Amino acid sequence: MALADAEGLDAVSMTRVGTELGVSAMALYRYVPGKAELVELMVDVVLAERPDLTTVEQAWRAGLAEWARRSLAVYQAHPWLLAATAMRRQAMGPGQLGWLDAALGALETTGLTAAERHQVSLLIVGLVRNLAQQLADFDEEHDREWGRLTGELLDRHADRFPALTAAITQGAFEPTALDPLDFGLTRILDGVQVLIDRRAQGSSS
Repeated sequence: MALADAEGLDAVSMTRVGTELGVSAMALYRYVPGKAELVELMVDVVLAERPDLTTVEQAWRAGLAEWARRSLAVYQAHPWLLAATAMRRQAMGPGQLGWLDAALGALETTGLTAAERHQVSLLIVGLVRNLAQQLADFDEEHDREWGRLTGELLDRHADRFPALTAAITQGAFEPTALDPLDFGLTRILDGVQVLIDRRAQGSSS
């Protein structure tokens, strides 16, 4: 995990891990069949601390917001987790299952169906992973260069991209006080509240 944190998931190999531990790669195969299984164990160790939402005194909404904040913090602390959990086909370990259980548990009192609760949790996961990827990819120097080149391009071809040109002129890409996680969560959870209200109206009619 320390190696992945410092150099990324690609740096993790049985040979490299063995070197860091002062043993041969073959010695590691006594414990794990290969890198794939090693990464599975890394993922579950990172996610071993299930978020306790019982301390959140407000309703489902506050619970999910806290879940999202804690989830983003884990991705920021371990950026390799994005690649390690992308398009997973393996069975989830107890750590991952605990996080999913906590998210679904926060929604139990909403009156939504099980399928709807699952879809809501996937929306939150998607938002968190997208923000985590943006933060992992951000490079201030490259960002400035992108802004310069894009500005030059739009100066010459503003007529081809009128909406984009207008947005940039109006400061769409300038630093903002908006917290992207709070903004995205509010939009998603507002929509979920509408669905909850419809369910409640339907059951009372």
